[in-house]
Amino acid sequence: MMKRRRAFPFHSPSCAWLTLAALISVAGNAAAQLPAGAGAGSQSLPNSPQPKQQPAANAPEQGAEKFVGYMTKRSLFFPDIAASPYPLSTGHKFELFANESIAPETILISAFGSGFGQLRDTPPGYGQGAEGYGKRFGAHMASGASSSFFGTFLAASVLRQDPRFFPQGHPTFLGSLKYSARRLLVTRSDSGNDVFNASGLIGLLAGETLANTYLPKTEQTGAKTGERFGVDLAWKFAANMFKNYWPTIFHDMGLRHLGVIPTPTQPGPSAEQMKNPQ
Repeated sequence: MMKRRRAFPFHSPSCAWLTLAALISVAGNAAAQLPAGAGAGSQSLPNSPQPKQQPAANAPEQGAEKFVGYMTKRSLFFPDIAASPYPLSTGHKFELFANESIAPETILISAFGSGFGQLRDTPPGYGQGAEGYGKRFGAHMASGASSSFFGTFLAASVLRQDPRFFPQGHPTFLGSLKYSARRLLVTRSDSGNDVFNASGLIGLLAGETLANTYLPKTEQTGAKTGERFGVDLAWKFAANMFKNYWPTIFHDMGLRHLGVIPTPTQPGPSAEQMKNPQ
């Protein structure tokens, strides 16, 4: 497939969209053929507090810890925020990849990134004006989609890692900085353990490597690929900050009735449930 693609002059974002369409087609067939992956997509929730007397100041914290780590309703803006503590099957990882590719988060990042590139006139081969911006926007969208395909779906399925983001229950600014940075290098395995985020890093690097087939020749170097990879990590860190505060935003706005976050009394999944993907 790669040989056929290189036979065409990949120097416009229209080819980037063809690349995205091909990825979705191939991934759809793969998701249909692969069996549902076993394993947990998130860590199990803490056990209920013991019925012993606790200081009053600690009571709210203990209740809050019951629902740290996921939301009860899927976010349309950030579809990769965990919506349940249960594992993801291979098919649901593919669905997450598809949702990420067209999510408002991806569109906004592509829009801002394209505007910044337009301001700096990079890549210079795209030129200026509406046409130049459209080329940059198409390339950004295709790069984001391919990175999600390789990381969220393919690598996460093969390595049995959970590509979702699990927000903190009571984030602080300094704590969110540390947590957001840590989640660039650490993710959860299908067994619920913290592991090296190989799938996420592979996805970003593979997406930028594939971008060399449709970006201008001036961008098809190892140095430029590494530069784009670094920019992707910076955007990922910024997005993690927003995701970490997303449930808190709904809570502070008094939108508890929407069921965005679980109630403190909601029980966590059993060990048997953690073995079965969604």
